Formats: sequence, structure tokens, C-alpha cells
Amino acid sequence: MAGLSAAAWSVRQGRSAILVEKGELGGSAARAVYIWTAPTYEALREAIPDGDPELAATLIDGFGPALDWVRSLGVEVQPAVTVLRFGRGHQTSVLNYLRACELMLRDDPAADVLVGAATQRLLLEGRRVRGAEVRCADGEVVEIRADATVLATGGFGGDPDLRAELIDPQARDLPLRANRYSRGDGLRLAREAGAAFGPEDAGFYGHLMAAGVELREDDDYPALSLFQSEHAVLFNIDAARFVDETVGDHLTTLALLKQPGARGLLISDERTKKLLSQPYVEGVMPTDFFDNVYKRGARAAVAHDVDELAYLPPEWGYDGNAIKEALLEFNRRCTEGTLDPPRRYDAMPIDQPPFYVVEAVPAITFTFGGLRIDPHARVLDEDDRPIPGLLAAGADAGGLYVRAYAGGLAAALVFGLRAASTALEHQRQEVPT
Repeated sequence: MAGLSAAAWSVRQGRSAILVEKGELGGSAARAVYIWTAPTYEALREAIPDGDPELAATLIDGFGPALDWVRSLGVEVQPAVTVLRFGRGHQTSVLNYLRACELMLRDDPAADVLVGAATQRLLLEGRRVRGAEVRCADGEVVEIRADATVLATGGFGGDPDLRAELIDPQARDLPLRANRYSRGDGLRLAREAGAAFGPEDAGFYGHLMAAGVELREDDDYPALSLFQSEHAVLFNIDAARFVDETVGDHLTTLALLKQPGARGLLISDERTKKLLSQPYVEGVMPTDFFDNVYKRGARAAVAHDVDELAYLPPEWGYDGNAIKEALLEFNRRCTEGTLDPPRRYDAMPIDQPPFYVVEAVPAITFTFGGLRIDPHARVLDEDDRPIPGLLAAGADAGGLYVRAYAGGLAAALVFGLRAASTALEHQRQEVPT
């Protein structure tokens, strides 16, 4: 989405643009329906205190104009609704937006779209990036000379080795709930040009998924994501709680990655199931997450009373009696108001049978760590100097979100447009009028 946005905006401004895409145009954004972020800078900083404050300000300031850009392409943007309790989002036909950008590029004689092409290296003149060497779908290798090169390859979420190196050793085996093409190409290319990576331990955006469900590219990921974890209770392999489950499934996912085996047992009850009859986000139809994953072969079971929890299948590796006692202890502490960790939003006991049990694992959508950029989307080197001619946007850029997030599409859209704007301003400064 970031790359398409940058290229289409550039063409609208009368520039030439070449979009190089090795996989599918638009990447994982084609699956999404909401463009959202925090409503104010203060709200964003409260939700993500460790993020770069200048990048945060750029996101908030650019969000409204970015939506206006989407509308200018004839794409409907619905009124704002609440997302993740603190955010404000707009239901949008993202697929229509991506197609509008693509058509703008294909219809303009000053633009080109190379699908199935792989960027092999950046063209360097000293420190300045002057374009890239690209292997086209037919095998031909071409050099594309350019005043500005924008890296927007979707981060490195699809590469197990980079996940293990840059996120956590246990991240190597994370299920991927995104397109498979985002394998760190932008990071690799920019590192060869001297770019810096950061921040360390930034984490990733994802959701809890059910163990045993092999994700396919054509799956409806939200229907298989365990959003009910916000009302359920999660125990690790040692039958211990370790996180406030209610602050958000995407945050629980990060916490679970750090637990033994990066897996845990999620238990909900009949009350929880009734809560899920309401939309997770306004305008999105509710779904029966337990039924969906159970039919797909998840490690899932129904206990008709609390005593049945003691008979968990031995092959799951959990002590059933310990899990039963842990749930009873959780319920006692809910009643006493002594939960540790405490629960901010839903401190009700899980005590209304039947109980729905699912083994949960973290799954990754996109990475937070990436190429360090400034508010103009310019890629920085290890000395915090911009690398001339090189920009980054979307999940290739790091620093905006750190161990929490406020909308992937918003970041891709705002910083994709910012990169294109920076490139245009640079050209105007270099070309005499």
C-alpha cells in the first residue's frame, strides 16, 4: 500500500514512476477494510510511549490529508468509528483504492508497473542512491535510474531467520497471517547502502491464532484470530497467567512470544461467547471464533464443567489438574479484586460453563522494527544522516510503533505519501526553474 500510494501520488503530480513488485500489488493491505489510527497525538503517545515522537506527529498530522487523497480517487471513506477502544477508523474499500492507484500507473505513459520482478541491488554513487538493478519476470536484468528510490516491501515478517534474529529466537516459527512476499528485501537492500536498523526489541503486530491451524493465503484471517482472548483467561505451559488479557489481543500476542514454548491455553466460558455476539469493530459482522478454529483442526475442546479441565489431552503437554486449579484461583481473585496481573477492562470470573479451551500461539502480520527514518521518510545511516535518494515507508520503516500499534494501513498511507512528497521537493530544489 505504501509503494502504490507513493507511485500514484507522484504520477498525479506529473512525475514519472516505476513500481517494482515481486509479489501481489498492494500486499497484505488488500485483506483489510479499516484505515485507522489514534485521534490525537496525545492519545497516540499514551498508547505507544516508546515510539518516535516526531514520527508520531507526522502520522497524526498526515492522517486527514491522506484520507482526502483516498477520496480524491473516487474511493468511499465511511464515517469514523472506535477501534481498539482508543483509535478512530474509517471503513474503506481498500481493494478499490489499490486498484485505483494501479490503474493510474498503468494508464500514464510516464509510469510503469513491473510485477514478478525482484530488486537485486541499489545503484550507488558514493552515498547517494541513484535507482536499482532489477530482474524482470522474464529474467532480463535492467538498471532503473531514479532521483528517488522508495523502499516499501512490507518488512521482514515472512522471513523466519530475520524474525529469529531481530525479534526473538522463538519468533522463527510464528505463523504468518500476511502475504508471504514480505521477506526483508527492503532491509537487505538498504543495509547494503549503509542504512541503520531500529529500534531494538520493537516487536510486531499480530494476533493470537489457534495451534494446529495451518494458515493459507486465501484464509479469512480475522475469522480465525482469537479476538475473544480479551474476555478470556490465558495460561502458559506452567498454568500461570502472565499478562492483562483485556488490553488487547495484539498486545497479548507479544507477551505470549516471551513465554516457554511461545504457547498458552486460552479458556473462555458461555458469558464470553455471548459477548462475542457483538461486532469486534463497528460494521464488522461477528463470528464464532471457537467454531471456526475447531473445524480447522485446532487444539480445542469443550469442558462441560470445571472438573473436566483436569482431563486435557496429555499430548497437549499441559497439566490438566494445574489448569483447573489455576482457573479456580483466577475466579477467586476476580471476586476478591486481587488479580495479578490485574485486568483493566473485564475482571469478571470465567465461571459459566461450558468452558471453551483453545491452545493459542502468536501469529505475525507485520514487523515494527525496520529502517530508521526521519519525519520526511528519509532513510538514516548509523550516524543519523539521511542517505541521499533513499526513502522508506510502511513496514520497511521502523520507529513509529514500538511494542504496540495504531493502524498499519494509516502508517503505510501517510508515510508512502510523505516519501513521495519528499522526493518531489528534492527534485524541485535540484532543478532550476
